[in-house]
Amino acid sequence: MQWVGYAELASAVSNAGGLGIITALTQPTPADLSKEIARCRKMTSKPFGVNLTLLPSINPPDYGAYADAIISSGIKIVETAGYSPGVVIKKFKDAGCYVIHKCTTIRHALSAVKLGADCMSIDGFECAGHVGETDITNLILLSRARQELGRLGIPFIASGGFADGQGLAAALALGAEGINMGTRFMCTVEAPIHANIKKAIVEASEDDTELVLRRWRNTSRLFKNKITVEVVKIEKESQTGKFEEVQPLMSGQRGRQVFQNGDKDFGVWTAGQVIGLIHDVPTCAELVERIENEALETLQSKLGFANGNSSSDSAQNAASTSKIEGGKIEGGIEDAKQDQLQANENHPQAQLWGVGEAKKRGSKL
Repeated sequence: MQWVGYAELASAVSNAGGLGIITALTQPTPADLSKEIARCRKMTSKPFGVNLTLLPSINPPDYGAYADAIISSGIKIVETAGYSPGVVIKKFKDAGCYVIHKCTTIRHALSAVKLGADCMSIDGFECAGHVGETDITNLILLSRARQELGRLGIPFIASGGFADGQGLAAALALGAEGINMGTRFMCTVEAPIHANIKKAIVEASEDDTELVLRRWRNTSRLFKNKITVEVVKIEKESQTGKFEEVQPLMSGQRGRQVFQNGDKDFGVWTAGQVIGLIHDVPTCAELVERIENEALETLQSKLGFANGNSSSDSAQNAASTSKIEGGKIEGGIEDAKQDQLQANENHPQAQLWGVGEAKKRGSKL
């Protein structure tokens, strides 16, 4: 969330019941980061975290100093990402922080576990920004995370392609503890970016992103505009293969100005394929509440289908005991699942509708 993850958005997400994240490298110095954290504390009494991403850079920042600023500011939840995170993960763990590491492959996730990370943010190929080089989408990646991380007792959240409650329900079904959203939160009232950019996201389709820098194995998914089209053209046609040919077009400062001047074609900026699912600009509170309600309704209706009950009956029964905490659904649904397991044990001839009877009747589900 470079140039987006400021105190305004982080505090709004936390106040809405999620976990807001400040992007450390939006701040020019570690001292400025400390000030931004203090500013966020004035805007929310709820927990929030800080992201520190380590990536190849022409002029790399002092990551150690940024980590020290995060720790000295009393932050206890840190999201890390990028290359060779071992040193900063150890620093955060030694300071008693809870570390969520973002990764695009199971191999990297398992490596992060060995380095001491507490939780993984699994990024599918749909995501915005750095997508990795394996091109594995979340339907497979999350299931592989469930298989590999589940046996180690390591929790994970799903990132990339999420914008609504149906997506949250799907992520929970695949084994995740919740979802991580970037592009969707860019398109909220509190996001500190120009209204024209939010409008561009609302009007875009899932086809309006571009993969750039594949030639240099530093692939990023960006909003498709005049600049990214030119970058891809140079990548394909360059005879030298030198990064310097696209470097001026990939300027981070030009991308920052996009969010300030509202010209979507002025520079490059990140956006995920999820832009095709975004059709409005709600407040963070409205968005989080909507997603929670959609997820609960989806899980209850599908559970009711499996139990042979109507969706309305299922919703009424499950809602009486369910509890929603920060987008994570607990209580009634798990209880209902246990009841169903016991019912199947007591009635071994029972069939789930759609598994047996529908096939006999030649119905299509």
